[in-house]
Amino acid sequence: MAEEQIPAAATEEQQAQFQLQKMYVKDVSFELPNAPQVFQEDGQVDIKMNLSQKVDTLADNVHEVVLTVTVTASLDDKTAYLAEVAQAGIFAINGLNDQAMHAALNTLCPHTLFPYARRLITDLVADGGFPPLVLQPLNFDQIYGQRLKEAQAQASAAEEMEVQGNA
Repeated sequence: MAEEQIPAAATEEQQAQFQLQKMYVKDVSFELPNAPQVFQEDGQVDIKMNLSQKVDTLADNVHEVVLTVTVTASLDDKTAYLAEVAQAGIFAINGLNDQAMHAALNTLCPHTLFPYARRLITDLVADGGFPPLVLQPLNFDQIYGQRLKEAQAQASAAEEMEVQGNA
C-alpha cells in the first residue's frame, strides 16, 4: 500500500502571524505657549490625554498603524504645555479573518506602540522644564470593547429612528 505524502502546510490550518516590521516616530510636537510666565504661577495642573489611531493598508496583510497621544496640561485657564507624539509601526498580520484582523489592528498594534509614545511624552515634558509625567499603561482591549459597544448603540439608535420615521 503506497502512502501519499501531503505537504505539512496543507494538513495544518494557517496559523495567525503578527510581526512588527518597523517602528518609528512619525511626528513630535511640544509647545509652551505661555512660557516663561507659566513657570512663575502656582496651582494644580490639570492634565488631559487624548488618543487617536490611524490605520493605512500598505500591501496585502501589511499595515501602517499610527498611534497619536496628545497631552494637554492646563493651569487655571492657560495652557501650560501641549505634548503630542505620533508613534508609528508597520505590521505584517496574516491568518486572521476580518473581525480578528480589525481587533488586532485596534488592540495589539496600539498596545505595542504605546510604551514608546509614553516614554517620548515623559521625556518631552521633563525636557520642557516640568516634573516628568508618567502615563499609566492602557488596556487597549477594554478601550476597543467600549468603542464597539458605543458603535453598536449608535447603530441601534439610528435604526430605531429610521423605523420611527417610516411609521
